[in-house]
Amino acid sequence: MSLATDILPEAADTNPVLERMRADEPAMGMVVRLARSGEIARLAKLTGHDFIFIDGQHGIFSAETIAHIAQTALGCGIAPIARVRGVDDPNVQVLLDGGVTGIIYPDVNTAEEARRCVQACKFAPLGRRSYAGVYPNFNYAPLPMTDIIARLDRTTAVICMIETRQALENVEEIAAVPGIDVLHVGLSDLLIDMGMAGEFGSAAANDAMERVIAACTRHGIFAGMGGDRDPDRQAGYIKRGVRFLSTHADSAFLVEAATARVEGLRKAIAASRNA
Repeated sequence: MSLATDILPEAADTNPVLERMRADEPAMGMVVRLARSGEIARLAKLTGHDFIFIDGQHGIFSAETIAHIAQTALGCGIAPIARVRGVDDPNVQVLLDGGVTGIIYPDVNTAEEARRCVQACKFAPLGRRSYAGVYPNFNYAPLPMTDIIARLDRTTAVICMIETRQALENVEEIAAVPGIDVLHVGLSDLLIDMGMAGEFGSAAANDAMERVIAACTRHGIFAGMGGDRDPDRQAGYIKRGVRFLSTHADSAFLVEAATARVEGLRKAIAASRNA
């Protein structure tokens, strides 16, 4: 058996998110805020998701918990992507070393901030990521350093969120930063910043999406969208060019399914009593 080839998982050479987007297909992710164990990765995979969006900005997660979820995700073929707390979150390095295959940076407002995002995720010469030696992405196999660096740079996704009017004004410069894979519009926060909280589907929301999609297309990267959970509008944004989409949060799926089940059961009980 060759350590260099025979025991490497699929994640060693591919990232399901990047592969789908490069094939011009939408990559869909479940936002994880409630779950604290690796089972959520398997459930997301079972339900057709391409990645899990582990929300370290709004969820109460430790780096260790995120790493354990990432380990399960790597094993079942779904991409573990983590949203960190900000552009300069010190946990980026340890999350990547722990198996996360993409970082989502909230509130990226300038090209300089975007460059710092890339620098933390990529090795030199593009970035400043530090070398850890062995990685769960490769089942901890002792591969040549140059091989590891090339594989990790190829499969690590860098996602910058557009969430303010300032970011929207600077979207062309942000999209032009080498190493970025996705500009992900956080419509909830963007609309709040515009003084239009909750006005999903409005002309302003649509114009913002069009502006980001156009900038991404010009610079050869991908547009993403989250916040608007209406399936018809989500499908419309995909038709217009969005390729990175957060579907809904684990807590919301649980509430929706549990509510539908209980309501259905109560209706069935009532019907049986009247029969």
